[in-house]
Amino acid sequence: MIRGIHHVAVHVHDMDRMIRFYKEAFGFEVVGEPFSWADDEFVDRIVAVKNSAAKGAMLRAGTCYMEMFQFSAPAPNNTKGLDPFDKGYTHFCVDVTEIEYEFERLKGLGMTFTEPGPIDMGHVKSIYGRDPEGNLIEIQQTASECDFPLSALPPVAK
Repeated sequence: MIRGIHHVAVHVHDMDRMIRFYKEAFGFEVVGEPFSWADDEFVDRIVAVKNSAAKGAMLRAGTCYMEMFQFSAPAPNNTKGLDPFDKGYTHFCVDVTEIEYEFERLKGLGMTFTEPGPIDMGHVKSIYGRDPEGNLIEIQQTASECDFPLSALPPVAK
C-alpha cells in the first residue's frame, strides 16, 4: 500500500546557497546531519552511480521532504534546470493561500517567473518559476470550490 511520496530530490551546484533559498522561500529546515561520500562502493550501489562523490542534506517543511545533492563526481550531463517538455521529473508544485503575495515575496528571494503574474484558471491560480539555479517550481492557489483542495485533506497524524 502506498502511504504517500516521502521526498523529492534535486541536484544543485551550490548546496549552501540553495539550502538558504529553500529555507527563506518555503520554510524548509535541514533535518539530521548533512552527509557526504566518495569512493564508496556501497553508496554507489544505493544511488546507482559508479565512482560517485557528493554531499547532501535532507530538508523538511511540514510533511514534505526534499533531499538535496551536490555531486562532485561524475560531472552532470546538463548544467541548467529542465524545461516542462523535457523527459523526467520537471517540477514540483507548492500550494499556497495568497498567491499574489507569495509571487512578490519569492521574486524578492531570487525566483524568476514565466509570466508577469499568476494565471487564473478558475479552479486554480498558477504560475511557473525557477529557483536561483533554474529548477522549475509551480506555485498554485486552489479555489475553495475545487473538487480537491489541499485543505480538504485529513490532518496528518503525529
